[in-house]
Amino acid sequence: MNLMQAQEGTEYIIRGIATEDEELNAFLFSLGCYSGEPITVVSRKKKNCVVSIKDARYNIDNQLAEAILI
Repeated sequence: MNLMQAQEGTEYIIRGIATEDEELNAFLFSLGCYSGEPITVVSRKKKNCVVSIKDARYNIDNQLAEAILI
């Protein structure tokens, strides 16, 4: 299951990142988005969603959200 399928307000544990792009992996890691870390979808819009990782909120697009496996 990826982050696009997650329910708003529910905390999930990140299981992995499904991408071959090393730059994308490095970017997500810099946000604190890596395996074993809790993540919550705060809200979802048409082209993006707001997530909470380590007491910070980030606005990520749907492509990034689909790469985050929970």
